[in-house]
Amino acid sequence: MSTKLAEAGQAEAVRHVGRPVDRSDGPAKTTGEAKFAAEFPYPDLAHAALVHATIARGRVTAVDTEAARAVRGLIDVLTHENAPAMRPLSRLNLGSFIKGTTVNYLATDEVHWNGQPIAVVVAETPEAARHAASLVRVTYEESPAACDFAAAEPDAVPQKGNAIMRSAADKGDAHAALADAPVKVDLRFTTPPHNHNAIEPHATTAVWQGDRLTVHDATQSIAFLRKHLAMRFGVPERNVRVIAPYIGGGFGGKGMVWAGTLLAVLAARATGRPVRLALTREAVYHTVGGRTPSTQRVALGAGRDGRLTALIHTSVARSGGMPEQITSASHHLYAAQNIHLRQSLVRLDLLPPTAMRAPGESIGTFALESAVDELAWELGMDPIELRMRNEPDRDPLTGKAFSHRMLREAYALGAERFGWRERDPRPGRMRDGRWLVGMGVATAYHPTLRMPASVTVRLGADGTVVVRCGLHEIGVGAATVQAQIAADELGVPLESVRVELGDSDLPNGPMAAGSGQTVSAAGSVLAACDKLKRQMLALAGPALRGRRPEEVEARDGGLFHGGSGRTYAEILAAAGRDHVEAAVKGGWTGFLARTARDGRRWVRAASGAQFCEVRVDPDTGEVRVSRWLGVFDVGRVVNAKTAAGQLRGGIVMGIGMALSEQALVDPRTGRVVNPSLAEYHVPVHADIPRIDVHYLDDPDPTMPLGLLGVG
Repeated sequence: MSTKLAEAGQAEAVRHVGRPVDRSDGPAKTTGEAKFAAEFPYPDLAHAALVHATIARGRVTAVDTEAARAVRGLIDVLTHENAPAMRPLSRLNLGSFIKGTTVNYLATDEVHWNGQPIAVVVAETPEAARHAASLVRVTYEESPAACDFAAAEPDAVPQKGNAIMRSAADKGDAHAALADAPVKVDLRFTTPPHNHNAIEPHATTAVWQGDRLTVHDATQSIAFLRKHLAMRFGVPERNVRVIAPYIGGGFGGKGMVWAGTLLAVLAARATGRPVRLALTREAVYHTVGGRTPSTQRVALGAGRDGRLTALIHTSVARSGGMPEQITSASHHLYAAQNIHLRQSLVRLDLLPPTAMRAPGESIGTFALESAVDELAWELGMDPIELRMRNEPDRDPLTGKAFSHRMLREAYALGAERFGWRERDPRPGRMRDGRWLVGMGVATAYHPTLRMPASVTVRLGADGTVVVRCGLHEIGVGAATVQAQIAADELGVPLESVRVELGDSDLPNGPMAAGSGQTVSAAGSVLAACDKLKRQMLALAGPALRGRRPEEVEARDGGLFHGGSGRTYAEILAAAGRDHVEAAVKGGWTGFLARTARDGRRWVRAASGAQFCEVRVDPDTGEVRVSRWLGVFDVGRVVNAKTAAGQLRGGIVMGIGMALSEQALVDPRTGRVVNPSLAEYHVPVHADIPRIDVHYLDDPDPTMPLGLLGVG
């Protein structure tokens, strides 16, 4: 057997990385076998619903639950008067890193925003819970509230930076350079608040057994949620199990710990019953943070040759929760001689904002790239030529090397494929019948993020491989891509690899955030596979005796050197073993030290060139996107099919933000007045044209497997 495999191995081994592999979770999701947080059955399961505050600031003076308690099937109504206390957040505890807000729900009569949960109703059915919640009557002592972002803008204070989000930077004297520039633009941009609308609204199923807690939750951060719950409910972390095998979309909204999760766990403890709390779409708007509104100033100065002499980018956004790194891309995109970047924040009595769809970069690059287009018009220069004329060789602010940057290649390929030369830049000159036609370009940019990841890889005598990591399947094919990586590293068929994920009983995985989950886990999977191959080499016997690991090839289900070698099954049988296992443990201390060391050398980011054609009805103002092309430098691509899907998905979300999405907040009351998909308009199929995506697939030599990040 080993001889035949060795002969077969003379041909090039089958590689799985880079291929358009179907997702392993596809059959489970299309047949309904996949279970989400609100679908796990438990005996005696109760259901919860929230009662929301109807004022923006003040105190609850009375809660009338008489009518609610008369509803058939009601179990209990929990308020600040009778709910068990949760422990307040500690700034020193890592669990607080993913706080959605510091409000200690039901432990206070204080109201901090319109929509804050102030009671939880538990009943035998979800219908009874919702009906009873609608009957709870609350009276308040109302206080003055600040809910108007535009009115509060003059009171903005400078944002403090941190290791992840730099908020201020200076190079030279940008204001003086702008004043002296022969050609300049000085523009103000505004972006509205946006709300999360994942296809699966937030849901939690919580079960207490003594002081042991099991939680099924739609979370992008299993490990941090586990820490958070242990801290809030005063139990050892080992007593908390978080299970999340499938998540119906996250996009940042499920990365923090919000009221629904905490209050489901609280209700389960108070009633002694398993409790499920599945948020309505409106409840998501009231209890889960979205994107902050912003105002931005972008001023650019240039010589008549188009070389930037000044770049000023400042912003005002909301404080609380997670601020947006709005000026992030302006640190890195253009080789301006003088740069001034600042971010400021205002405090409002509204639900704290949170991470959402490339926080910072999405609204920050919108303003920056729009200003670059305006400058190109003032110069009479092609927008691509202006960008390429200011494309830096090194990071403009720090002088560090880029680990990988192929924007020139992306723009060149995109311009050729899109037919950019056919564009007439003069307004109103391009028409298709009655439609006005325009073409535009913009640079896409997102920093690369890595996080610690712990992984075990087990190789059985039957040839099966099991990869175990607390990853999150938020719709990106996480299990599939890690299986591809493990299959290639061990030289086994893809179908023999199984990936276990979505459970805090597994080794701690990285958050599904910042486009960093795949590369973070991949680094640990590669390391664990290397350890495992070394173990197998030590057991291999005469066929490979004396061979160093780098001399041995993993292929055809075994280890080989030239024409000699043995299959894994043969090696394990000879050693009397039924399996071998290797583990890699990722901890924050060593990871942060390595990250800091790398950060002193490199600037890493995925980037790309976006091209679109837009048609406008001159009479009605109707806007239709008729063509789209994106060319991306995302490093190595593990799965051609899932990568293309993610890139298209990002473009669709960008179209929604540009043309239809806006959360409307009443500046007098702080109430979200369009809290459903009937009034908050996300793109549908009729709004989206054919989207062509291409990627350069050139590995970053400083990253595991050359990955940069796609999501």
